[in-house]
Amino acid sequence: MEEIKRLSRDLVSKGAIIDYYQDTVQIPNGNIVKWDFIDHKGAAAVVPVNDEGKLIMVRQYRNALNRYTLEIPAGGLNGADEPTMDAAARELTEETGYRADKLELLLSIRTTVAFCNEKIDIYVATGLTPGEQRLDEDEYVDVEAFELEELISRVLAGEIQDSKTVAAILAYKEKYISGT
Repeated sequence: MEEIKRLSRDLVSKGAIIDYYQDTVQIPNGNIVKWDFIDHKGAAAVVPVNDEGKLIMVRQYRNALNRYTLEIPAGGLNGADEPTMDAAARELTEETGYRADKLELLLSIRTTVAFCNEKIDIYVATGLTPGEQRLDEDEYVDVEAFELEELISRVLAGEIQDSKTVAAILAYKEKYISGT
């Protein structure tokens, strides 16, 4: 592989969730190009599985898509040093009201590698105990339980498009149901 050299990284805008930078980069043919870079503090997500084997999902409005989506519970880290398992447990309780006896790492994903460094660690939560949601003041989340096969059908039909949710559902099936 030929060397690509970042010459500079300039902050364009600092946000609540992400920081937007413009990088000046020298590519192998010697040309100087500008590339966008989004710095994300990281996130955690969780696949909650109840005693009947149903997956607990959340339905919430997503401004970027101007519609409601069906997703696994997830949220950003409170800081770069927060353990993702702690964040997953927090988001599970905040968004669904459930607490888990056990959290196990399922997989880690990078959501949009072309321009963003966001990493999401996804856990499976079992031994669920119901409780009350503790939503942020700007969150409106409905909680629903689904059979795994219905969720897979929705993924394959293009009804579920959220990348963390698609990856989590398919990985959960392979690891816990198919046994691979």
